[in-house]
Amino acid sequence: MAEPRLIVQVPNGGAVDRQLNAEPLSSVSTGDVVVDRGPADDRGVLEPPAAGQIVLSLPGPEGLEREADTLRRVIGKAGTGVEPLVVEIDAAEALSEPQLAVILDAADRTSRAVILRIIRDA
Repeated sequence: MAEPRLIVQVPNGGAVDRQLNAEPLSSVSTGDVVVDRGPADDRGVLEPPAAGQIVLSLPGPEGLEREADTLRRVIGKAGTGVEPLVVEIDAAEALSEPQLAVILDAADRTSRAVILRIIRDA
């Protein structure tokens, strides 16, 4: 199996985790996207990452499509390095295939790992 192109970090047991368990998106099923269920605090907030360079923060997943050009530009111009590139979403209830398609397209513009972090439920 090929390496995943995107890691989606979600709070374990949160809304997006439950959505992806109940109805896996095709990009998850094909292995392009791997879901990493991380520990959350008592308010359901995903714990801070151990490593990574935050390149973009958005309030919700809708911003992935709205800010597609910005997303491609910041990932494409991030340069080389070993730290993963991180796109943070402050809050989400669900992710859609079109939203993931935008970040997968951007991830193709770098050799670095790309992580989409969903911080909390909306």
